[in-house]
Amino acid sequence: MASTQENKLTGSHSEASETERWASLIGGGALVLMGLRQGSLRGVLTALAGGGLIYQSATKHSTIQQAQEAMGMNQPIKVEKTVTINKSAEELYHFWHNFENLPTFMKHLKFVKVYNEKRSHWIANAPLGNSVEWDADILEDRENEFISWASVEGADIENSGFVRFQKAPKNRGTEVKVVLEYNPPGGVLASVIAKLFGEEPEQQIGDDLRRFKMLMEAGEIATTAGQSMGKG
Repeated sequence: MASTQENKLTGSHSEASETERWASLIGGGALVLMGLRQGSLRGVLTALAGGGLIYQSATKHSTIQQAQEAMGMNQPIKVEKTVTINKSAEELYHFWHNFENLPTFMKHLKFVKVYNEKRSHWIANAPLGNSVEWDADILEDRENEFISWASVEGADIENSGFVRFQKAPKNRGTEVKVVLEYNPPGGVLASVIAKLFGEEPEQQIGDDLRRFKMLMEAGEIATTAGQSMGKG
């Protein structure tokens, strides 16, 4: 009898533990996704908190993660690029901070409209003459140093990122570092995003920064045809 009761208790405990693991996994996963979408320090902290819960259910998490990866899910595209520009951080920051300037050197951008100090609207090129659009909010803004942003709910392509302006060694201008993360809805694969922008995101951002460097240092962007485009 005692053995039967012990088995029942063990079974109940096992079921409870299983429920707790799933609760931790679901709750932790939600927090991580929230944190990644926020794209800021607050988001990182939220993601870390969620990661702590997920750690409690590591076995289940591993199984589900493998299944999601097999389906091409939970694989945001992260791009990091740095360029050194022979201009002051102040000048580069103020040019970039006016987001309506960005289509000047970012070829995939059609249009940016600044609504207010926090929110802006973005339109980018897509295949077959189509466009994708999103609103984005500034998350952190340190004058002459750092700007971070993230798309808001309803974006065609969820994205977040930051640009950092840091004095280069030996007074050789300013290091401009850009980190972007695209988080396509529905687990879209990286190749789809590459096609969406016409090239691999890493190459595209690298090209954008090279054009930014030319524009800021020379006042124009040289084209392959030997022509140039002024600041406008």
